[in-house]
Amino acid sequence: MRTSLSATSTSAASAFSATTAVFSAVLLVLLAVLVPLSALSAWVDLEIDDTDRYVAAVSPLSSDPAVQSTVADLVTEEAMRQVDLGPLQDTVREFLHETVRSFTTTEAFRNAWDAANRSAHKAVAAALDGDSGEAVTIDLAPVIDQVKQDLVRDGVPFADQIPVERTEITVLGPGQADELRSSFRWLRYCSIWPAVATLVFLVLVVGIATVRRGLRAGLWATATVGAGFVLGAIVLRVLVAVGRGRVLEEAPDSDRDAAAAVVDALTASLRTTVWAVLAVGAVLLVGAVVARMLLRGRRSTVDGRPADGVDR
Repeated sequence: MRTSLSATSTSAASAFSATTAVFSAVLLVLLAVLVPLSALSAWVDLEIDDTDRYVAAVSPLSSDPAVQSTVADLVTEEAMRQVDLGPLQDTVREFLHETVRSFTTTEAFRNAWDAANRSAHKAVAAALDGDSGEAVTIDLAPVIDQVKQDLVRDGVPFADQIPVERTEITVLGPGQADELRSSFRWLRYCSIWPAVATLVFLVLVVGIATVRRGLRAGLWATATVGAGFVLGAIVLRVLVAVGRGRVLEEAPDSDRDAAAAVVDALTASLRTTVWAVLAVGAVLLVGAVVARMLLRGRRSTVDGRPADGVDR
């Protein structure tokens, strides 16, 4: 009879272990999907679709050397295309380039850059919602207009001949925009709800495990959640890196450095999210494992003593 009870107990323990292993594997897979989905959909909703946050994200790029150099090159080339000065062409080109490059360090340029990106955000939203074949660009016309006004005011020769025309930095080529358009629409539709659903799901998982199986089961579920957060953060970081590479594939060589700076600025919050989720996951995982070890050690100590607390 005792042997039968022992075999039944062993069988039940094995079944419980197998169930726990399957549950942990499923939870890890779910989190590896839900964590990056939650971060990406919230990013689209809170940053890419919000004009003020979009402008705030790219505003510091007015001080980025790659952006300043690209703007100076584009403005100079566009201006000199409209002016024929014969043997003085190269001299004037160099002078104008240095003047524009110096202008990119001023407060006026920062204001013009913000204005250009506020207009660009409308173009980004339209391109992500629009038809195929549309690239995502930043129009530098507001910057050129501000440069022209400053140069004319300073009496720079031929400055009044600088045309204020659409001059673009290509951030996302038409092919890559087509590939990402459906994904952005889907993420926009999801909004912040995957993040909310993920948090509710995790609270329920840990709570149910604790109520039904006790504290040790709750700690095991917490450790699994922590590992899932770590795995999800790694997946999100890989997606950001792969997406960055794909986005820059179609960027013209002359725009690539500036486009890379824009992409990095827009995805900075995602990279911050990666580290935050990674830290939370590590704390949950390590904390739950340490708590289980302490609980097991305390239980072993109690089991090793008689009821009166005196060692025999």
